[in-house]
Amino acid sequence: MATVYLIPAILQEEGLPAIPAYIKDVIKECHVFFVENERTTRRYFKQLWKEMVIDNYEWVNMTETETAAVIFRKKIQEGKNIGIVSEAGCPGVADPGQALTAIAQEMDITVRPLTGPSSILLALMASGMNGQQFKFCGYLPIDNQQRIKTIKELETESAKKNCTQIFIETPYRNNQLIESLLKNCNSSTWLCIAVDLTGPKEWVKTKKISAWQKERPDVHKRLAIYLLLAQ
Repeated sequence: MATVYLIPAILQEEGLPAIPAYIKDVIKECHVFFVENERTTRRYFKQLWKEMVIDNYEWVNMTETETAAVIFRKKIQEGKNIGIVSEAGCPGVADPGQALTAIAQEMDITVRPLTGPSSILLALMASGMNGQQFKFCGYLPIDNQQRIKTIKELETESAKKNCTQIFIETPYRNNQLIESLLKNCNSSTWLCIAVDLTGPKEWVKTKKISAWQKERPDVHKRLAIYLLLAQ
């Protein structure tokens, strides 16, 4: 009977040490890989297992959702072991893979989530914020007015529920998001910015908005994740 493995990926090119050694053994057990990006996944696997013969495995682009779903069901029926790999972090957690995992659950197939780096959890761990109640909000709106409205709503909810709000942004819009946060949040609200997690230039800092206003960071085109906790 088929098994579906949720295989974690590196967050940074230099982040290979964050991947457990047993992941290589899991890769060897798979017959088919459903991936977000075949080229980068192949390169990542070759870093883990230099002797891997790439052409011995089947590769399916899971971003082509309807086609991928049909092939996924077929491979399960054939008894093939399947690996699901997103572009960074853990499949199904702020990354593709959820839809295929849902199909596996529907078909009563064993799903094995594997340990690996998640920027959401790593940032929360290092932030010093509330890890008992937190919410991942994904990307905030691009439209400036909608973004401001969302920021204020998140801050209000955070204060009311003592909840850590976690969100991300496209790297080239990081500085604009930070500017919106500094202009529209209360000075007593805590903001954590976590940058380049698992990489050599990683840093995680938590300060009140009033402190960030005196020391605006430049994280343009860097991978960052944000956490907010209001008083």
